[in-house]
Amino acid sequence: MILQALVKHYETLAEDGKVSRRGWCHAKVSFALNLAEDGRLKGVIDLKLEDNRGKKQVWVPRPIEVPEMVSRSSGVSSNFLCDNSKYLLGIDKEGTNQRVLDCFQAAKEKHIDILENVHNNMAEAIKKFFMTWEPERAKEHYELQEFWDEITEGANLIFCMGGDYAQDDPEIRTAWMQANESKSGESDGICLVTGNRAEIARIHSTVKGVPGAQSSGAALVSFNAPAFESYGKEQSYNAPVGKYAAFAYTTALNYLLSQREYTFQLGDTMVVFWAENGDKIYQDAFCWSVAPQPDNQEVMKGIFDALKEHRAVAVDDIELDTSQRFFIMGLAPNAARLSVRFFYQDCFGSILSNIAKHYERMEIVKPSWEERKYLGVWQMLQETVNQKSKEKKPVSNMAAMVLQAILSGGKYPVSLYSNLMIRIRSEQGRVTWGRAAITKAYLIRNSVMEEGEKYMGVNEENHDTAYVLGRVFSVLEAIQEEANPGINATIRDRYFNAACATPASVFPVLMKLKNSHVKKIETSKKSFKIYYENLLTQLMGSIEEFPKRMTLEEQGRFILGYYHQVQKRYEKKEDK
Repeated sequence: MILQALVKHYETLAEDGKVSRRGWCHAKVSFALNLAEDGRLKGVIDLKLEDNRGKKQVWVPRPIEVPEMVSRSSGVSSNFLCDNSKYLLGIDKEGTNQRVLDCFQAAKEKHIDILENVHNNMAEAIKKFFMTWEPERAKEHYELQEFWDEITEGANLIFCMGGDYAQDDPEIRTAWMQANESKSGESDGICLVTGNRAEIARIHSTVKGVPGAQSSGAALVSFNAPAFESYGKEQSYNAPVGKYAAFAYTTALNYLLSQREYTFQLGDTMVVFWAENGDKIYQDAFCWSVAPQPDNQEVMKGIFDALKEHRAVAVDDIELDTSQRFFIMGLAPNAARLSVRFFYQDCFGSILSNIAKHYERMEIVKPSWEERKYLGVWQMLQETVNQKSKEKKPVSNMAAMVLQAILSGGKYPVSLYSNLMIRIRSEQGRVTWGRAAITKAYLIRNSVMEEGEKYMGVNEENHDTAYVLGRVFSVLEAIQEEANPGINATIRDRYFNAACATPASVFPVLMKLKNSHVKKIETSKKSFKIYYENLLTQLMGSIEEFPKRMTLEEQGRFILGYYHQVQKRYEKKEDK
């Protein structure tokens, strides 16, 4: 299902001319070896481009269409016309050695073999270069000295003569295509992706662009040990995929990963997404919905309102087809391979609808200074992380599971809630609006708490013991602050965790402390004393006894009650 979707997307991209044809690929090339007609190295041309990376200007390799590159994990295997210095020059940082010379020899044999019947100036220059180049004397060539370190660090090199590049030469292109098509297949079979009989790919091309994976690329389909194989089928013959399908899905996935504006990372998971018709407006809308920014929150509100009211959904005056198939995939690094954390597909309207319902569950009263209307997925996950630590990353699988739950409308992972509770306890009851919103959403979706506007702010009709105790704790904290203006540490810092988990052991102590605090304000702030005592009397009337222990779910309701009451304290007096 995953490979079929990617192959179909490749065909859509190929129709639009956005990806290379079979036998070709786009590589990041740093330098061109400028050859004379007799094969001499005349110079090295720097092909890198200037790019903006934040506030910095950096030089990056130029993307160029070159003959399809081989997948290398070990051993010696040369590319045609585009490779690193070991293969095209026979050198590395230290100069040369037998392993590097073997690489150069493999490249020499491949180029002379493919170009054997091509006799134009470019082809002859390349053949003469390989016949006359001496890797042992490479350091003597002043043409290489200026870029020696960059060239030998693994940068991709190509051949040129002046302004003409070898891979653009028509006769050389024809020779490459003939050589590529004439390769005899070691095995034919039924392709699991297309369902047609085809030559099965022994090794699939690598996928690049997943942070944490090997920089040279990682495999999505790969078998390298007998323990992973079946019926004696080795390597990728164990999952028979035709060469066309293998090329198509890797090309499509590499293209998706190269479009950085349409990818985002959650923990160790890189998320890519695409519409079946290849239209980028759907990618834009999805990106905005899961990672809202201050400048697009009104746009998202318009989309969500249109879905709720069953109106046509439009972005930038372009009407979206809510029945359009949309795909989301999460990839995580696993040494030389990639793990698929999740793969989800549905019509675009359903996905947006599920995201909108998630945001509805997250709606809660906010501090007056908070400008964000929606809390994006990554911002949600950050609420579970210690912001003072060096590594501000959430638990790996939890991040992917949260996104999948939101997209499908399923229950949130328990790990989200448990990690949130651990973070609140470790910070002595610091309940931000984001943490309160997550708690509310979790209790509504995963528990039996009713949904609706009643839980946007304080719910006066809720007489649940845990919720009321949270409100009581907030009132007791307010009384202490009124009695001791400017106090550095309140009862929250010392008693919150115990009050949340074992109320019976803490609230009797807090009530005694309250009495001493009330005495301090009864003369100077009599109106406050009357207000708080009336409020406490009303709240305590709902509590028959203090529970000895509260479950995690009850602790969540306690936290929600506490947060609601804290926000209530900051309303204007006339609103009270």
